[in-house]
Amino acid sequence: MDEDAAKDLKWLREVYQGDHAKQLTLRAVMTGGLLGMVLSISNLYTTLKLGWGFGVAITACVLSHVLWNGMKALSGGRMSRMTMLENNCMQSTASAAGYSTGGTVGSAFGAMYLYEGVHQPWWVVTGMVLLTAALGVFLAIPMKRRMIQHEELPFPSGIAAAETLRGLYSEGREAMKKARALVLGIAAGGLFGVLKNLPALAETYAGQWLGRFAAWWHGWMPMPELLKFRWDVLPNGIRISGFGFEPGVLMLGAGMIMGLRMALSMLLGSALLCFVIAPYLVAQDIAMAGNAAVPHSIWQPGMEEVMPRRWGVWGGTALMVFASLTSFAMSWRTLLRALRFGSGGNVSPIAHLEVPIKWMWIGLVPITIGLVALLNVAFGLGIFAGLLAVAMSFVLALVACRATGEADTTPIGAMGKVTQLVYAVLVRNNPAVNLMSAGVTASAAGSAADLLTDLKSGYLLGANPQRQFLAQFYGIFFGTLAIVPAWYALAPSVKGLTDRFPMPAANAWKAMADLLANGLGQLPQSAVWAVMIGGVLGIALPLIEVKSPRLRAWMPSAMGLGLGMIVDFSNSLGFALGALIAWAWQRRSASSESVYKVPLASGLVAGESLFAAIVAILCAAAGMMG
Repeated sequence: MDEDAAKDLKWLREVYQGDHAKQLTLRAVMTGGLLGMVLSISNLYTTLKLGWGFGVAITACVLSHVLWNGMKALSGGRMSRMTMLENNCMQSTASAAGYSTGGTVGSAFGAMYLYEGVHQPWWVVTGMVLLTAALGVFLAIPMKRRMIQHEELPFPSGIAAAETLRGLYSEGREAMKKARALVLGIAAGGLFGVLKNLPALAETYAGQWLGRFAAWWHGWMPMPELLKFRWDVLPNGIRISGFGFEPGVLMLGAGMIMGLRMALSMLLGSALLCFVIAPYLVAQDIAMAGNAAVPHSIWQPGMEEVMPRRWGVWGGTALMVFASLTSFAMSWRTLLRALRFGSGGNVSPIAHLEVPIKWMWIGLVPITIGLVALLNVAFGLGIFAGLLAVAMSFVLALVACRATGEADTTPIGAMGKVTQLVYAVLVRNNPAVNLMSAGVTASAAGSAADLLTDLKSGYLLGANPQRQFLAQFYGIFFGTLAIVPAWYALAPSVKGLTDRFPMPAANAWKAMADLLANGLGQLPQSAVWAVMIGGVLGIALPLIEVKSPRLRAWMPSAMGLGLGMIVDFSNSLGFALGALIAWAWQRRSASSESVYKVPLASGLVAGESLFAAIVAILCAAAGMMG
């Protein structure tokens, strides 16, 4: 028996309990679907307002647990509370409904609306949302066993969701110790989640008691979004956006779970961008502004802050894409065995529980036909170009899943830019094709990463992966039912939309389509060099890891280095500090670290994200009402 089969057998004997407890039930799917519908509207609101969405799995777990415990009490015990695995299935449905279905709407369709001034027909929006989310779910099937079971990527949010459920259902002395650590983490995270979002409540509910209370609390206990570093990194007093420490514990908790090597690699990528590359680019801009032959892209006269990560997205994304492709190429035998429905002579002892690879083909064929037809009819995209969008979705889903697994960060925007770059060559001066093809790949990549995050929590809890996959698939339909009418309600006209929302994600996608309208010649020369260097590093680092295993501990992670160049310095710093805290704790007291680290860190992630989500729901409710 090989090492991978031994891991699977150990999980089957010691962890798996999917045959002994309720899991995929009607109430689990309905509860998850309805909660996910509410959370999807909140995510659309935050995407239009802030440019990003939040994971909904932990929020749904807590809300469902409270809901069914309350129903049990009100019914005098006639109704039972959900089992832990039922709640895990509910989490998958809610996550698919609340997170996987909104990526295309707030970004690609938002940018299209800004371009054309009119909405796309409802059947186009519905078809794109449903098909791209489903595409990601089916593309993730062959990645699950490799990334979760064999490589054991952490997927920090998946661990946090599993620990949250364990805490809610904990019994016994050892379990209660971990539950107390989890509750402590949730309390600390919740405090930060509320304090950081008080200004949003005060603005949204201005003149009402909630708004006045939020304004008073914020005045009494202010929590800045960022504690900016005042180091003179750039000339002429220019500052770097996101260069500082972000008060909060979410990234600290994720860093504690993610590990030291990955976190320090991200910090190295951000440091190189801020301390080495950005000063050079800004100096070139200042000295020779307007000269097309000079590297420029991040600074314009009059700007007080620059965003070097907008330039870093080229090199960072190239590094991640080529690193993922290299890792994929080196493990091609494993994938080939999976695609052949087995693993040669060593059949996994849990093969009967895994999602069959034939499900992937059964799903992909009609989804691909539907997507290609929709893109052709609605946007004039040729059949070959449509098939290429589906093929690119698989490649970028690999990158997104690995980034999420290693760093709890899904670079959806960066994945979209890769597709925009490719289609700038294939179809020039066609913003609709550029945006919609990017919407396909980015949405599918995000959906695949979301599924693996949920499957990670199910794997830790001993859930049946087939049932969890079905729960995730059902959630897509609930989310589509909510997100499409919500989009039309929030955007009655272009002026009505832009007056209420800054739409940073949609504007970024539109700006990229504008830049690439006439082909790659519009790219700054420095960006072309960044792509080339990032690609070389993305190939070299994984190869060195395999050929010289002893060097691995001293080498940066290719995925971490690339991610560090596309996120703010404050994010990388938070992850690194969390990882250093966990490392120091382990060195100081390995026994307590092994018991308390994961539940405490999971609580920090769960608490801040949960209360930030609650604030977003309150703001979205007010926004929907007027």
